[in-house]
Amino acid sequence: MEQIAIIWKVVVVASLAYLLGSIPFGYLVYRLRHGGDIRTTGSGNIGATNVLRTTGITAGVATFVLDSAKGYLAVWLSATLIGNAPVWISLAAVAVILGHILPVFLKFRGGKGVATSFGAFLAISASSVLIVLVIFLIVVTIWHYVSLASIVAAAAFPLAMLMVGGLSTYEVGAGFLGAALVIIRHRSNIYRLLKGTENRINAKGTAR
Repeated sequence: MEQIAIIWKVVVVASLAYLLGSIPFGYLVYRLRHGGDIRTTGSGNIGATNVLRTTGITAGVATFVLDSAKGYLAVWLSATLIGNAPVWISLAAVAVILGHILPVFLKFRGGKGVATSFGAFLAISASSVLIVLVIFLIVVTIWHYVSLASIVAAAAFPLAMLMVGGLSTYEVGAGFLGAALVIIRHRSNIYRLLKGTENRINAKGTAR
């Protein structure tokens, strides 16, 4: 009976978080504004950066907030419905990021997981998230590459969790896995950064 209860919790937590992550807010925001598919314009990504470039600052910020909110909500719901044990909130964090990256509603063609990771881990370790947020802002302010800032922040995040301390092995492990997923999803950006062809972002939120 105990094993059945554990399996049930895993299924509920993972499924709920994954489905939340699969809600493609960037796709929906762009479709409401332009009536098309954001995956056919700009970088082809459904995340906040591409929405920012193609639709404007307001739409980009709205997408970031909504994608972050679904990450936070997945962890919060897991803690509320299943229990605040580190194993369940860590599972929810990874599942919601996977949902955003591989959304069932868009035939598994999703975003890069930055905003959703931000929200999910804000619910787990706000101090760690604030540390990497500062790192992100410094990198994007100096070099004007959102992708570079995202990659550096993701790489720094597990280290920030270890530095802050007080977190379980499950939570730190989720931090490492979430960071790895974000970095892997940026592999095309890494290639363009190395070639010097990556788009920068300017003060108006447009590529240059």
